[in-house]
Order: sequence, then C-alpha cells, then structure tokens
Amino acid sequence: MPITIQIEFGGGSEYLFGNKKNIDVTFSKKNLGGKNATVQDLLDKMRTEFLQEREELFFQDKSVRPGVLVLVNDTDWEILGSEEYELEDKDVISFISTLHGG
Repeated sequence: MPITIQIEFGGGSEYLFGNKKNIDVTFSKKNLGGKNATVQDLLDKMRTEFLQEREELFFQDKSVRPGVLVLVNDTDWEILGSEEYELEDKDVISFISTLHGG
C-alpha cells in the first residue's frame, strides 16, 4: 500500500529545491524491496529527484548538513531515530535551514 508524505521547506532551503515550499512524495513498498520507507529513503529521493542546486548547502554525506533542522510532524527527528524513522502515510517532514550569510 503506497504512502504519501509532504515535505515542507523553510529558512531559505526551498531555494535549493526550485523555490518550492511544499512537495508531496509517494512511496510504495514494491519500489523499496518490500520494506517500509524511511527518512533516509526520502533524503535519497530528494537528492536525485528534487534538488536543483548547491547540494553542499543541504546535504553532508548521506544526511542533511548541520544547520538544517529536520522535523517529523513538528517533532525533532533525533527523538524519532533520525534517518531510520519509518515514514507513515500523511507524515509532514519539515526542513528548516538555520544557515545564513552575514
């Protein structure tokens, strides 16, 4: 059964993703080898399908760089297991950049 989640961007991170503040993403277990989608699967999809410029301002290795706050349904993702959190239908994943020039 597919799940649909919503990505929200704030703090300027939306500019790296085509100036979109929201993106809906659907995952199917069939496309993930029968396993549940995780935030890591979402990050991989964001990097390959949605990121439009300056990867280094958002990603570091396989995760987000320090300075990008990640919330799952308004809860800090670190409390929920970070990249290993298994996504559920209608989850809202927010990425808020705290990085600013000066």
